[in-house]
This record gives sequence, structure tokens and C-alpha cells, in this order.
Amino acid sequence: MRALVTGGGGFLGSRLVERLQADGHEVFVARRRDYDLTSMDGAAQLFADARPQVVFHLAAEVGGIGANRANPGRYWFANLMMGAHVLEQARLHEPEKLVVAGTVCSYPKFTPVPFGEDELWNGYPEETNAPYGVAKKTVLVGAQAYREQYGLRTAYLLPANLYGPGDNFDLETSHVIPALIRKMVDSKDQVVLWGDGSPSREFLYVDDCVEGLVLAAERYDGAEPVNLGTGVETTIRELAETIADATGFAGEIIWDTSMPNGQPRRSLDATRARELFGFQARTPLREGLERTVAWYRAQAPAHASR
Repeated sequence: MRALVTGGGGFLGSRLVERLQADGHEVFVARRRDYDLTSMDGAAQLFADARPQVVFHLAAEVGGIGANRANPGRYWFANLMMGAHVLEQARLHEPEKLVVAGTVCSYPKFTPVPFGEDELWNGYPEETNAPYGVAKKTVLVGAQAYREQYGLRTAYLLPANLYGPGDNFDLETSHVIPALIRKMVDSKDQVVLWGDGSPSREFLYVDDCVEGLVLAAERYDGAEPVNLGTGVETTIRELAETIADATGFAGEIIWDTSMPNGQPRRSLDATRARELFGFQARTPLREGLERTVAWYRAQAPAHASR
């Protein structure tokens, strides 16, 4: 099939492109420098050029707690507009399937663990990433409305926190795993981490997420959102200790409790994905971290030069 991948030059998108090409599909890669999806004209030009049979909408403006605090307006606007424009162009061009990557940040701040998809609307997201989470959740509403009115077949997925080789290691915008890896590889004496280490997260290896996207495109045709995760909850303190061991970091870890923790707990119930389209994450966290550390060590000179 002819597949369009928005955000195809990014962390998750590039791995999906590799997978689709290996499976024999023709892939059109949409990059921000070529198409501005926050503009309807840019989205229209993309769909006219790509002529897709299946669309994977992965493009997003996103980062860790610091980036979300610095860019709440931009993250709300960009993610809402990109999602709305992709939905409208999909309506006009009628691909066979649209797969949209949502975010675990859309869940309410105090969602019971493990997060079930039916809890998505039972409260407001954690404040530091609420504009981003609300924007992405609004795209789900649009997808369901377009299905009802226009028959647009959309699979909306909610992946856990992603990590793996090729992640964003920029300390200004990165998420917790690449930030920890970079700090611990690059530092000899000490690293300073935000919060107190008590919040928990669930981490999904990037290639496992790719498998979930492909399976959903092939097998899932429902209106309800679906979690993609491992079901394994890990505290940030436990994560830091594991990464210290994987990197050989022997220095001091300092917790800056004046900085925010973010959402108290995150872990997903992945039952729906397993039952509806046979998804099951297969990469243990320690194994995935070791692969990511090895990748970063190989790439570290390039990061340092930038």
C-alpha cells in the first residue's frame, strides 16, 4: 500500500517508516521542513502529493516537563491544528485507514492505576502537560465525529512513554529516559534530577510501539481509543538507578525537590490492544535501556559537537 507518515523524520516516525518499507509498502515521509501541518494549505499540499491509501499521523510538538512548561500555548495550538487538518484532509482524500498516535498525557492527573481507556474523560490532565494532552484528546473527539458523519475509519492509540535508539537527547526538550542517559554518560561526579523520584511511569520500547501501530492499521476498526503499553510501572527513582547501572555511572544522584514531579503515577491497562488486535509489548525495560545506552554512546560525539 501507499502509506503516508506524518512526523516520518522523527523518533517514532523514522522507525515506522523503516518497518513499512521492510514490509514492502511505498512510504511517503512528511517532514516539518517540507509541510507545515498547522496550516490547512500545508496539509492539503501534503495529501495531494502523497495520495495515501493509509495514513499514520505521528507528527507532534512535544517534550518533557520543562518544554511543556515553556511552551503551553504553542503545544496546544500546534497539536490541535495538526490533528484537525489531518482529519479534514483525510475526509477529503478518503484513505482506507487513518492511524493517530495520541498521548498518555491526556489521562486525568489522578487516574486509577492501571489506566483504562474508559477513564480518559474522568478528570483534567496533570497541569504541566495539560495543554498538550487536551489538544491531543480533542483530536480523538474529532476522529470519532468524522467517523460518525463521514465514515472516516480511524484507529486512535495511546502509547506509554516511548524510548529507544534514535530518541531526542536534547536536554532542553527530551523526555526522562534520554535525559537521564545523557546526563549519566556525560557526567562523572553528580547529576541533578527534578522532583523526588517518587512518580511512576510506564515505558514502551519504540519498536514495540511500531508493532502496535502496524497491527492497528491492519486489524483494528473501532471508534474507541486503545492503550499501547507494557503494564509495568516503574518509579523515576528506580529508573535512575537502573540507568546508572546500565551506563556505569558511579556519581551522586541529587533530587531537586523544588522542581515539579509531574503526574504522580502512570501505568496502562493494555488488555484492549491485546484482545482487539493482538498487540503485546516484548522488550523488557532493562534490555531496551541497554540498547538505547549503546546507541547514545555511539552517537555521543555528534551530540557533543552540536
